[in-house]
Amino acid sequence: MKAVRSALAADPVRAVRPGRSGKPEKAASAGAPVPRQRPRPDKATRRRLRRRVRVAGLAIDPMTETEVVDHVVAALKRGEGGHIVTPNVDISRAVARDAALRRLVEGADLAVADGMPLVWAARLLGTPLPGRVTGADLIWSLSEAAAFYRYPIYLLGGPPGVAEQAAVRLADRHPGLLVSGVDAPPYGFEDVPGGYDRIREAIVAAGPRVVFVGLGFPKQDRLIARLREELPGTWFIGCGSAIAFAAGAVRRAPTWMQRSGLEWLFRLLSEPGRLARRYLAEDLPYALKLLTVCLVKRLFS
Repeated sequence: MKAVRSALAADPVRAVRPGRSGKPEKAASAGAPVPRQRPRPDKATRRRLRRRVRVAGLAIDPMTETEVVDHVVAALKRGEGGHIVTPNVDISRAVARDAALRRLVEGADLAVADGMPLVWAARLLGTPLPGRVTGADLIWSLSEAAAFYRYPIYLLGGPPGVAEQAAVRLADRHPGLLVSGVDAPPYGFEDVPGGYDRIREAIVAAGPRVVFVGLGFPKQDRLIARLREELPGTWFIGCGSAIAFAAGAVRRAPTWMQRSGLEWLFRLLSEPGRLARRYLAEDLPYALKLLTVCLVKRLFS
């Protein structure tokens, strides 16, 4: 692990985990061409699309975390990439008032419910979801699968130094994990001339097969939509604060609070200045209205 830490410190934008011989090991498909996505979804994908649940105006895939990982691995084996979005109450509220953001979410290959209110709403509508699938969990489970199949990953987001620490912790947990690069774009990079190009060039040069983008919605998903054109064989996960959680820079709520739908309260108490307005004045009223509407539909349908 000392080699991983020193490599990350020397070049925070690009680092590769050393192989068993002690020499840097190249990413399995760093420079290899990857086939473009199929114009027509395969039979399994068409069946999954038919199973999608409509909740809060969004089409949600009723999948468990394990099913998501299996889906991504199967696609990677075929040389196909994709985009995972994890809608929560905040994202649902945003797309409800912005058609462009709705199209952005609907353009993702997989949409899985991050917020418990969406799970509750689906249950009230009589179309239950199996549960939450969060970016904070997927960063660990997908990294485990990537380590097993030798697919290189890339971490994009978080304050300076956080992505590097997350890479170290992920590699400690999953021996054999290939980290082809990390990056922490400065705030407002999208408005700086050449800011996007620098990120794009670094990721394309690193050649990852799985990229975790933790820049917050919708910035992360807009960036993913552009990057996918040049990396059609790569999976991108819009993961919000997952990189900071993985690094240990931000504490995550206890498991019982996550399962009971109180993770938002834990985060509010941890960062009241940043989150109070969003959670209390915007998200909470929207969630209560959503659940009320779903309950009325259930009672009178």
